[in-house]
Amino acid sequence: MEYMGAHLAFKSRWHKTDEELCRHSMSFVLHKAIRTDFFESYLYLLEKYPLVKLYALTSEVIDGDMQFYARARNFYRDLPASEEGMMGDFSDLSNTDIESSREFLRKFVGGPGKAGTDFALDCGSGIGRVSKHVLLQYFNNIELVDMTEPFLEEAQNYLAEEADRVETLYCYCLQDFIPPARKYDVIWMQWVSGHLTDKDLLIFLLRCKNALKDNGLIFLKDNVAREGCRIDPIDSSLIRNSLIIRNIIEKTGMSIIAEQRQPGFPDLCVPIWTFAIQ
Repeated sequence: MEYMGAHLAFKSRWHKTDEELCRHSMSFVLHKAIRTDFFESYLYLLEKYPLVKLYALTSEVIDGDMQFYARARNFYRDLPASEEGMMGDFSDLSNTDIESSREFLRKFVGGPGKAGTDFALDCGSGIGRVSKHVLLQYFNNIELVDMTEPFLEEAQNYLAEEADRVETLYCYCLQDFIPPARKYDVIWMQWVSGHLTDKDLLIFLLRCKNALKDNGLIFLKDNVAREGCRIDPIDSSLIRNSLIIRNIIEKTGMSIIAEQRQPGFPDLCVPIWTFAIQ
């Protein structure tokens, strides 16, 4: 049967559980039903559908949601509210990143059948580096959401005269943020999806889907692992492979309509990809 590979791989994990169930269950029929219907169905799903793997994998890798999110808050609390703070050791690559994002975004806005140019939302905005150099080049109005209040306070200075085009600054963690319905032409998520667990990323993408206008798009730009999923212990973020990212996006009912690998970064860097989602 199709589930047999997973069945055998995980047999050692639940063999002892079977014995416990057998001892404490009032019914051998119930025990058999649990073993055949529940375990085998679950293991089949575990083998066939990566997202099922991910919920378990994420919990194992991050050592618990609360600690995962708390470590990230502590990391960003100690960062300077500056462009160097946003880019870390790669501040000299900021212009390369910006130029690539501008060119990619330009293909999808401001024309028949394309996204409008009225409103954009910058998720995990920091001080507004992407807003200033990318989004404000195309959109009349923007909004920023970030969990770190000092970053948002500095954004008003960093954006200078363009700050008047910022309608709202939201101080929220993305897992708690619900964007207004049907407000945005584009929602930009850069180097922030890895700070959400798989389940929270799925939920947030669904909220973003509801927040888009007609022809609106979500742009997800992030580090992409060459295989599997691992955690960056420095800033407490997940680095997922493309299969995992695609699977989460697919579960929202949206599709990746275009994608691009970030050019111009050193080979030693984790690959960075931008996905246009609609």
